[in-house]
Amino acid sequence: IHDREAHADVLRILAEEGAPERTVFHCYSGDAEMAAVCAAAGYYMSFAGNVTFKNAQPLRDALTVAPLELVLVETDAPFLTPAPYRGRPNAPYLIPVTLRAMAEVRGIGEDAMAEAVSGNTARAFGY
Repeated sequence: IHDREAHADVLRILAEEGAPERTVFHCYSGDAEMAAVCAAAGYYMSFAGNVTFKNAQPLRDALTVAPLELVLVETDAPFLTPAPYRGRPNAPYLIPVTLRAMAEVRGIGEDAMAEAVSGNTARAFGY
């Protein structure tokens, strides 16, 4: 699900209509409150390079609330290039920059974050 500035509507529709068996919020952009709702429902939350932006504290707060087993790192976010590369086109080679920032926010090592995201990706997408 790509939800942009429609958090309440998306969550309401998922609750009313029923969510897919595996639900992934692509380029997660909600706050901590929404992350708690997503977590309770078992939705995956995929964080992109914008988690590194100075003005993205609500997004980092959401990352701290999201259970590690529901966290993914975004691989398809051409306009959400992580700092300090912001302004350049995003590409998969920058995923480690985002992952490092995510690990720092969570207070865990990069290897632990990478292992968690790898396992979550396999579960979410059947790899």
